[in-house]
Amino acid sequence: MDWQTYISTDQNVLLGKPTVKGTRISVEHIIGLLAQGWTEQQILENYPRLTNKSLQAVFSYIQDCLKDGLLYFNT
Repeated sequence: MDWQTYISTDQNVLLGKPTVKGTRISVEHIIGLLAQGWTEQQILENYPRLTNKSLQAVFSYIQDCLKDGLLYFNT
């Protein structure tokens, strides 16, 4: 999955946080909804501008961040 097709950053949108292209919905917000127990279907129903592919791109983006060491847990 080429997440760059679906995820972008723009300093003029949410202070440059990664968002789903064409929306003001941040990757952080989507991950937060999932952490609160929302299902993918609930997210898609409540945010009709999102698609299955854009959600998959969010997961792919997070995976790349983890793989590249941009996100890690330090004890």
